[in-house]
Amino acid sequence: NMLRGENLDKFAKFHNLKIISIEDLIRYKRKKEKLITKIESVNLPTDYGKFKFHLYQSEFDEKQHMALTHGNYKDQKSVLVRVHSECLTGDVFLSKRCDCGSQLDSAMKEIVKNGSGIIIYLKQEGRGIGLKHKIKAYKLQEDGLDTVEANEKLGFPPDMRDYGVGAQILKDLGVKKLKIMTNNPKKLVGLEGHGLEITGRVEMNVANNPENQKYLSTKKTKLGHILDL
Repeated sequence: NMLRGENLDKFAKFHNLKIISIEDLIRYKRKKEKLITKIESVNLPTDYGKFKFHLYQSEFDEKQHMALTHGNYKDQKSVLVRVHSECLTGDVFLSKRCDCGSQLDSAMKEIVKNGSGIIIYLKQEGRGIGLKHKIKAYKLQEDGLDTVEANEKLGFPPDMRDYGVGAQILKDLGVKKLKIMTNNPKKLVGLEGHGLEITGRVEMNVANNPENQKYLSTKKTKLGHILDL
C-alpha cells in the first residue's frame, strides 16, 4: 500500500530519504523542461484591435492555455504583458462581484494603445480551485465569509495559482524582458522565478462598485494586492 502522511515521514527518516510533493516536481520540471505544446495560431480581430490567438496545451495535465499577441512586440526591449487567470463569471458574464473582467478589458485596450503586447490567459479558474468550487465559495461569501475564508472553508489555500505555464508560453513567444500589468506582487515573483526579467509593473485600474468592495478589500489586506481603495 502507498504510505502517506505521518507514516511516510517515519519511513523517510528511518531510511534517510528526502520527500518532495508532486507539485514540487512539476514546478521543478517547468523551470528545467519545456512542458507546453503550441497547437495553432490564428488571427483574432476584436473590437479593440487585431490580435493573433495562440493555443497551447500543457503536457502534464492537458489543460489548454491561450496567448493573445498584438503588434511587433519582439521589436520592444521590454514587452507589455498581462498574465490573466480565467474567470468565467467576470470575463464572459461581466460579473460585478470581482474585477477580473474589467482588468482583461483594460489590458486589451492598453496593449492596443501601446502598439504591441501580450495577454496570457491561463486556465486556472477561481484562483486555481476550479469553477465548481468557486461557485461554492461564492455561496459561502453570500453567507458572510470573505473570499479567503471561503476558500479555506472548502479546504483550499487562499491562492493556488501557478505561473510556470505562463512563463513557458512567454518564453516560447520569444519574450525575455517584460513590463507586467498587475496589482499582485506575488505574480512578479512567480514569473521571475522562471527566468524572466521584469523591468517594471503597470498598475491596473479596478472597477470599484458596491458589489465588490469586500472582495477588493480582502485582496488588499489578506492577499497583498496593491490597490488604492
